[in-house]
Amino acid sequence: MRIKRLLNFPAVLSGWNRYTDLCNIEPNSSVIVVCYEGSITQLHMISQDGSPMLPKNFSIDSFFTTLARLPSLKVLSLVSLGLWGPMPTGIGRLSSLEILNMSSNFLYGTIPGEVSALKNLQTLILDYNLFSGQVPDWLSGLPLLAVLSLRGNSLGGPLPNSLGALENLRVLALSGNNLYGEVPDLSNLTNLQVLDLQGNYLGPQFPSLGSKVATLVLRNNKFRSGIPSDLSSYVQLQHLDISLNRLIGPFSPSLLALPSINYLDISENGFTGMLFQNTSCNEGLTFVDLSSNLLTGSLPTCLVSNSKTKVVRYANNCLTAGAQNQHPYSFCRNEALAVVGILNSQQKKVPMNNVALPLSMAGGVVGGVVLLCLLIWLILQRVNVKKAKGRPSVRLIAENASTGIPPKLLSDARYISQKLRLGALCLPAYRTFSLEELQEATNNFETSTLMGEGSHGQMYRGKLKDGSLVAIRCLKTKKRNCKQNFMHHIELFSKLRHHHLVSALGHCFEYLGDPSVSNLFLIFEYVPNGTLRGNISGVFAGHTLSWTQRIVAAIGVTKGIQFLHAGIVPGVFANKLKITNILLDQNLVAKISSYNLPPLEENMRTEVGAGVSWPGSKELKITARTKHEDKMDVYDIGVVLLEIITGRPITSESEVELVKDQVSVSISADETARRGITDPAVHSTCLDESLKTVMEVCISCLAKQPTERPSVEDVLWNLQFAAQSQEAWRRDSQSSDRSPVYLPQPSQLQLVIQ
Repeated sequence: MRIKRLLNFPAVLSGWNRYTDLCNIEPNSSVIVVCYEGSITQLHMISQDGSPMLPKNFSIDSFFTTLARLPSLKVLSLVSLGLWGPMPTGIGRLSSLEILNMSSNFLYGTIPGEVSALKNLQTLILDYNLFSGQVPDWLSGLPLLAVLSLRGNSLGGPLPNSLGALENLRVLALSGNNLYGEVPDLSNLTNLQVLDLQGNYLGPQFPSLGSKVATLVLRNNKFRSGIPSDLSSYVQLQHLDISLNRLIGPFSPSLLALPSINYLDISENGFTGMLFQNTSCNEGLTFVDLSSNLLTGSLPTCLVSNSKTKVVRYANNCLTAGAQNQHPYSFCRNEALAVVGILNSQQKKVPMNNVALPLSMAGGVVGGVVLLCLLIWLILQRVNVKKAKGRPSVRLIAENASTGIPPKLLSDARYISQKLRLGALCLPAYRTFSLEELQEATNNFETSTLMGEGSHGQMYRGKLKDGSLVAIRCLKTKKRNCKQNFMHHIELFSKLRHHHLVSALGHCFEYLGDPSVSNLFLIFEYVPNGTLRGNISGVFAGHTLSWTQRIVAAIGVTKGIQFLHAGIVPGVFANKLKITNILLDQNLVAKISSYNLPPLEENMRTEVGAGVSWPGSKELKITARTKHEDKMDVYDIGVVLLEIITGRPITSESEVELVKDQVSVSISADETARRGITDPAVHSTCLDESLKTVMEVCISCLAKQPTERPSVEDVLWNLQFAAQSQEAWRRDSQSSDRSPVYLPQPSQLQLVIQ
């Protein structure tokens, strides 16, 4: 009964009372209680309607203190219950636990070391929470661990080598985090059957694995080596997805004929090699995507036959098939030569003997210049690789398959999970653009496409061949700079891809007659729906955002800042966030358009525009030495919240202090006072509890001392709480036949909250 009260009396537990025989209640899809010899051994609670609203005084420590009074508990599943806070250290008292599943909640902070005290733990599932920090090194202290799933969090850093010591591990799922660096050697994990590392920054070497892997998902990482030859001997491999990487080298057609393979996706890489019509395939192969590589030859007949039961994609190669768009053979040859040239230039030079040295000095200058010019010409000839069209049905198959784990494996590993689909960032892979593409997209940089101009370049609007709109920033460079001087910054720039950032799509170098770079073009997604300030005031679209739409925008901004802090390495802080640099797309998704990156020139000054602000190097060095630099962005979030609440443009520090005092006084006053300073466009349609919560977090963000400001995670949770309160009130209003107000559909709002 204490659990029921701590969870705010959820509907799924409405039948529980002090006389209920819990060991004999009828199980359902939301609640299952299993007993053995009169003691509760399994407790499953799964919310079918998404995370409920828990009270603000909810204590996860008290909750786990109560659970610890069930000493025989072996299986604990708490899915989508709205649990929030750091995972309590008291979890170590549940010493009998074998399975722990706390996915789809709002748990944050690091995963505590006290979990390592659960020596009987076989399954640990913490998917879709807000955990940060690194994957714990102490996991090797759980000798029986068979399933480790930490998908959809904010974990960063390299993976610990201790993962290679988990001899009983069968499922390792770490997709959707911010992990980077080499994957540790997993070849000793002879029981490993599922490895899902999708959507991180891991690489560049292909991981070393045991031969019993059945599902291997490395999609959307930084792998750029070749695939190992022994992959063709993985007889149990059913699902292979290595798309959206930079993998190179020959593609082995034998992968199509693996005895268990049914799903194969190698798209968006640089694989070379020739295919033949008589290549054999596994009859059970239902999905194949070979698109956007450098493959030549003919499409195998086995992929064309039974096309009604197969999904086959092979566009943007150099195959002789005409059904899907193909490049001429010379394109793949030139691209392959360019890659080889780059690789050779990185190899260690062999010392010359005394005979060869004079000839080298005489001919090396001429030959080197010719070769360098040839390589530059080849790179500049890169043609836009079009995205394969008509993919909605393919995307559904890929999503279902990417997390698909064989039913037998789940039962063997006692895997308990509730799938939660989260929105993905639907952008093409980051790539290098050719100057010809940008000239065509802007009609040779016609004046009508110019959106703005700063001291170091211009911002243009462009339209690519596939119809997508882009924003192109042209940066003037110093003549002495060559491509290599920029590549470190380009590497960081390429990581700026997030649902709540104006994301980077690619770059392009324009060269002088020598290897010096004359212009650097940075290409961003184009966000058409104006600024957050313009949408709040109604200037842009003619109508103002509702209260819920404003909270959702604030949540998006906070998630964008959270990504800049912890989602890329090194983190990006002190971003000088302004409401005029927050843009809304066609779905009213908030995207931050200006963030603090290292300068591409020593003397480049800060610019504010539709793309990225590039601060001066002197300012950057000062910022790097400043303590609590993450709290600078928290303060700026508070200023944005002030304008969201009041609807008044705030343009100076004195205005911030004035409006802050007004909001602070109204919090401790009554509801009438709070609504009195709220934007009249929304004050009659917002729940007071939701309004008060946003006001409180706003004032906390604006604290003068950085140490007194909340963390980004705390800001995010409070805004999510405010959104949940508003949504619950909206549902109650509609069910009681009140006049409905316009709000996003519950499913959309829940997706944003999750």
